[in-house]
Amino acid sequence: MAEIKYEVEKHLGKVSENAKGWTKELNLVSWNGREPKYDLRDWAPEKEKMGKGVTLSFDELKELKEILNGMEELK
Repeated sequence: MAEIKYEVEKHLGKVSENAKGWTKELNLVSWNGREPKYDLRDWAPEKEKMGKGVTLSFDELKELKEILNGMEELK
């Protein structure tokens, strides 16, 4: 399997943390030297490992924000 190269260019926020220290974070990440995208996923404490996640362009992130803003209170 080919090595995936990434650089966390900007940490935007932590959503949660589990008992083992992994955190779910929103970051701006450059994957394999490409233009950075907004990325939501689980990260090991030193960012040496990662879980599956979602990568969004700025336009996709704006659309998601609109969807979330339009939601009724979650129960």
